[in-house]
Amino acid sequence: MNFSDMNYLAILVATVAGWSVGALWYSGVLFGKRWQKELGFSDEYLKQANMALTFGGSLIMMFIMNYGVAAIINSLPEPNLESGLKTGLYAGIMIAGAGMAVNYLYQQKSLMLWLIDGIYQIILLTVGGAIIGAWR
Repeated sequence: MNFSDMNYLAILVATVAGWSVGALWYSGVLFGKRWQKELGFSDEYLKQANMALTFGGSLIMMFIMNYGVAAIINSLPEPNLESGLKTGLYAGIMIAGAGMAVNYLYQQKSLMLWLIDGIYQIILLTVGGAIIGAWR
């Protein structure tokens, strides 16, 4: 695999876009309170978190995820918006979502928690794949 032709700017933009979707997804506007309830997290507990580590670490992990999607997209004969979107969607469903489901089954987490977290991962990778595929 040739990593020299990776579009790092597209990967970075995909990462920031996915992180921004996550900020809305896990806010009080969408699923933040339900996610918090499913995990049994109080407001006080969440205030004790090291947010620099949480936000910074999640941004780095999202970059790595988008880098992996970019590597797959770059191996396609003719990368474009449609193939990038499909690649991200498939990676989201069959790798991230399914992988999370395995862990959640063993951890005996709720289906609702998986829906919140799993669907976010699918959206994150689909958006990322679309951006990376289109940015040729």
